[in-house]
Amino acid sequence: MNLRTVAISNARFPVKSRDELPPVLKALQYIFITPELNEKVFQLLEEKICKGKKKTGRKGMDLWHVLVLAVVRHTLDTNWDRLLDTANYHELVRSIMGVHATAFIEHEKIEFNYQNILDNVTLLDEQLLEQVNQIVVQAGYQLLKKKEREEAIRLKSDSYVLETNVHFPTDLNLLYDSVRKCLDVIKELTQISDIKGWRKIKRLYRSTKSLFRNASQQVFRSNGKNERQKRQAVKDYLQLAISLQQRFDEVIETPPAGFNVELILVYTLALKHYRDYVNKFADQIERRLLKGQTIGADEKIYSIFEEHTEWITKGKQNKKVELGHLLLITTDQHHFIVDYKVMEKQKDASQIESLQHRIQKKFAGKTIYSHSFDKGFWSKDNWQLLQQSGIEQVILPKRGKLNKAEQQREGSREFKQLRRAHSAVESNINMLEHHGLNRCMDKGLHGYKRSVGLSVLAYNLHQAGNVLIANERNLIGQVQATLAKAA
Repeated sequence: MNLRTVAISNARFPVKSRDELPPVLKALQYIFITPELNEKVFQLLEEKICKGKKKTGRKGMDLWHVLVLAVVRHTLDTNWDRLLDTANYHELVRSIMGVHATAFIEHEKIEFNYQNILDNVTLLDEQLLEQVNQIVVQAGYQLLKKKEREEAIRLKSDSYVLETNVHFPTDLNLLYDSVRKCLDVIKELTQISDIKGWRKIKRLYRSTKSLFRNASQQVFRSNGKNERQKRQAVKDYLQLAISLQQRFDEVIETPPAGFNVELILVYTLALKHYRDYVNKFADQIERRLLKGQTIGADEKIYSIFEEHTEWITKGKQNKKVELGHLLLITTDQHHFIVDYKVMEKQKDASQIESLQHRIQKKFAGKTIYSHSFDKGFWSKDNWQLLQQSGIEQVILPKRGKLNKAEQQREGSREFKQLRRAHSAVESNINMLEHHGLNRCMDKGLHGYKRSVGLSVLAYNLHQAGNVLIANERNLIGQVQATLAKAA
C-alpha cells in the first residue's frame, strides 16, 4: 500500500443497491477484516497454492486477489474478458482487492492481465473451495446467531441439472466434430513440419461440412419420405470420413519430421485421440442408419470436448433432455448452501446415505429438527435410514399409493407445513443459476467441479453480505431515529 491507496476496511458500500455484487464484496471485506476468518482462509489458500513452490521472482498475484476475482466472476456470471475489465476499472472491486487509489501516478497503477488472472484463478480446486465454503457458512451463522438460544437446523435437499457447454449431440454431428478436429491438427502440423499431401485442406473442410449438412437434412428433415436418398447421403458422408481416417492413420504411423520434435509428438497424439472418435462414430452411423441396429447407452458419448457429459431426463411432465450432471444441494432455513455434490452417473435415491454422513460430520453436536426431500429420493431403505439418523421430522413423501399410517403421517399439520417450506430450495437453485451455475463454461470435469465450488461460495457470500448490509441499514435507521428525537 501507499498513502493514496484505499484500505480494504475503508471501502464504502451502497446500502440500497439491489445488484448482486455489493453484498458479495461486503462479505469478502468482513472475512478480510475479521482476524479469525482471515487466518483460516489464508491458511487454506497458502497450503493449496503456495505449497512446494519456489520464490522465482516472477510477478504473480496475491492470494487475496485470486480469491476475490474468482468469486466476482461467478457472482456476475460472466466471462474472463469482462472479469479483466472489472479487475482493472471497477472501483469497488479494486477497493476490496486493496489496489484502488484515490489518485495515482500512471506507472504506479496496479493492473492485471488476462493470462495472469486465468492461470491463477484456475489453481483453486474443489476440496479447497468446499473448506472455504464451510468457513463462510459458519461465519454466516455467527452473524445470525441469537444469544438467547441455539436454533435447531431445518434442512432441504434437492437436485437439478447443471449443463455442460456442449451442443445437442447426434452421431452425424459428432463425426463431423471429430473429422474437423483432426483436420485442425493436420493444419497445425503443416506449419511446423514437412508433412506432404495436405495442400487442399480447405477443400476438405468444405467437402466434409457439405456432406454432413446434406446427410443431416436427409435423416432429420425428410421424415423417411425418400429412404434411398437418405441412405445415399449417409453413404457419401461415411465414405469421405473413412477415406480421411485412412489418411490420418498414415500420418500417425509415420509422423512428419521437423525442428520441434516435442510439439510434433503432442499434435500426433491429439490426432490419434480424435481419429479414434472418427472410427467410433463412423461405426455407429453405419450400424444405426444403414443396418438398422440399436446403439446401447453404454456405447454412447455425447461430446468429444466434454466427455464426462451425461444425457439426463428427470422424468417430469416436460420431457426435456438436459446434457450435464445432476447437482445435489442442501440448504438450511437461512438459505445457506451447507452441502453440495456433483453426481456422476448417479440418481437422487442413491444419495441419502452419503449425504447423511456428510451432514452429521458438518453438524456434529447440533440439533437437526427437519430434513425435507421430494419424491425422487424415496425408497424404503432411505426412509428407514433417515428415521434412525436422529432427525425429529423427516419429510420424505412416498411414491405411489399410501397405506393408512402413511396417510396419517403425511396428512399431519407439521408434515404439510415443512413440505410446503421445501419449495424454498427451488428459489435457492434459481439464485445459484444466476451465480454461474446455469451452464458451466469451464472445460473438463475438474473445471466443472471447480466452477460448482466457486458459484456456491459466491452464493453463500451473497447471503452473508445481505445480513451484513441489513445490519448496517438497521444501524443507520436507529441513528437517524435518535437524531430525529434529539432534534
